[in-house]
Amino acid sequence: MLVTDFPVTEFENRLERVQHKMRGKKLDALFFTSEAEIRYFTGFRTLFWQSPTRPWFLIIPATGKPIAVIPEIGRALMAATWVDDIRTWSSPNMDDDGVTLLVSALHLYKNVGMLMGAESTLRMPLLDFNDMRQRLPGTHFYNASPLVQSVRMIKSTAEIEKISAICEIASNSFDHAENFFYEEQPLDQAFKAFKIDLLKQGAEDVPYLVGGCGQDGYDDVISPPNQRPMQKGDILMLDTGATKDGYFCDFDRNFAISHASDSAKHAYQTLTRATDAALNITRPGATCSDLFMAMQKIIDQPSTDVGRYGHGLGIGLTEPPSLIDFDETVLQTGMVITLEPSMTTSDQKIMVFEENIVIEDGLPRLLSRRAQPELPIL
Repeated sequence: MLVTDFPVTEFENRLERVQHKMRGKKLDALFFTSEAEIRYFTGFRTLFWQSPTRPWFLIIPATGKPIAVIPEIGRALMAATWVDDIRTWSSPNMDDDGVTLLVSALHLYKNVGMLMGAESTLRMPLLDFNDMRQRLPGTHFYNASPLVQSVRMIKSTAEIEKISAICEIASNSFDHAENFFYEEQPLDQAFKAFKIDLLKQGAEDVPYLVGGCGQDGYDDVISPPNQRPMQKGDILMLDTGATKDGYFCDFDRNFAISHASDSAKHAYQTLTRATDAALNITRPGATCSDLFMAMQKIIDQPSTDVGRYGHGLGIGLTEPPSLIDFDETVLQTGMVITLEPSMTTSDQKIMVFEENIVIEDGLPRLLSRRAQPELPIL
């Protein structure tokens, strides 16, 4: 019995798309060590990735189904996916943690692609990787990051439905803000109240919840909350990456506590207009750079240290592409991205906006419920 979040046809379509591109690049196989790619092509989803002790491998040949080379502890779960060829070893193994098994699986392939570019990671010991390559003298490894990213950036209808579902859940929780945020409330208690509501609304997990709080804005958007009581005039921002069936939402909302300064109101209105400017030109055929420049024109400031104004979204909290001036990725129907403009308010404080959208023919569709047009005061 399958225990994945999708029917087999979803994985068959993903495999067909990537193998078509592999043949175009004359690649005999793809080799993966990272969670997102292994889950994307197999449906193997587990929190066991939180443990770095064991390596996990997946091979996708140019024809045929994926080959899993994994620790024995994962056999039962992998066997519940659509993968048939599962090769295991007892791990951890001090002398040979899967390398010999991996070499025996890869030696048939001459040209192997793997993730080597931006936003990639090698999740196996570098010593083992070097050993593997030495034992495969006839195998050549190539950077397949652009190829794999081009496949994963286009979401299926089923993927979009999952992202839409978690965006709806988070939107409902943000709409309840007046029920659990208030003056003199310790910031960490505000975060806890929001996280509890996300779970009550139906989120599977809340692996990412950050934000900021301060007069007229905030100077940090990634720190865990402290116990500082929220004061009149503070701007509270919470940014959530909650999940449903392993897919993320990623958007924030800003609230003024009891009172909002003119500076904070101006920044909020500016970021609303910047988001509008991006939405107005977001079409298939536009580039990520186009969206960045449209928002930057409205903000009319040197870009903040945040750096970019949005990114891809899906299995990962952040995925390619990036909305930044040098990313010329062309938007295509089925891409799910965030619009995330930011600006300086006063005294080096910033404010950040974020929405989640899907690219469709014509106008994009909002997946997050649009932020209020004026800064909410609680």
